Amino acid sequence: QLQLVESGGGLVQPGGSLRLSCTATGVSLARYSVGWFRQAPGKEREGTSCASNQDNAIYYIDSVKGRFTISRDDAKNMAYLQMDNLESDDTAVYYCAADRSNVCPRLMDFWGKGTLVNVSS
Repeated sequence: QLQLVESGGGLVQPGGSLRLSCTATGVSLARYSVGWFRQAPGKEREGTSCASNQDNAIYYIDSVKGRFTISRDDAKNMAYLQMDNLESDDTAVYYCAADRSNVCPRLMDFWGKGTLVNVSS
């Protein structure tokens, strides 16, 4: 059974950076597509980025393109989300998730418990 644990969240000023980490245990992460999702207060959860398990394909939603970078290190069973030039609208709980398919559907197979990112001055 794949288990995911996020870390790296915290309080950051607008324009700052954070790097989130996702540690996978139980099964090799290489078998899965990995996505980073977020849920802001009072809003639905949304996917921000996806690193497919095929062809190294990577996807971002428009609002984070050029600011967020998803990466994975399958040898270490880790995934990361580098977030730069953070904005107040990026404030949310961020979740790492994994799916057996080659995409990141809204309902992924496995989820971490989340880490809070608070962008505030």
